[in-house]
Amino acid sequence: MGLFDFIIGQGKKLFGAGDDPAAKIKQEIESANPGIKNLNVEFKDGEVKLSGEAASAEAMEKAVLMAGNVQGVAKVSADQVQAPPQAGKVEYYVIQKGDTLSAVAKKFLGNANDYPKIFEANREVIKDPNLIYPGQKIRIPVG
Repeated sequence: MGLFDFIIGQGKKLFGAGDDPAAKIKQEIESANPGIKNLNVEFKDGEVKLSGEAASAEAMEKAVLMAGNVQGVAKVSADQVQAPPQAGKVEYYVIQKGDTLSAVAKKFLGNANDYPKIFEANREVIKDPNLIYPGQKIRIPVG
């Protein structure tokens, strides 16, 4: 899957001084259960390395986004995650200031009322469709 870049100062605050960032990120991913077995998380100098077995390409992508949308994370590598190939086309989008899921749906899917498709594709990443933030990276199902 390669290496994903994220905005290091944006995202959910999961850990602070004295915390084990890898353990906190692993706990965050496992709490949403995107479909990863034997998950292992390593964290060093702002980079997260994930390994394990994903039930689907979507599960792996969601785990990457959950790890990357955390303050203090600049890059996520999922090269060591075993997953089936992606069945459909997926794009990634970084939320900009002033964005709404409706506006993103109109831009990518052609209809603002299709925002639930984007929300469902990111349910583990976006907990509330009204609470997205600039710098957050999401999946856009386009095929």
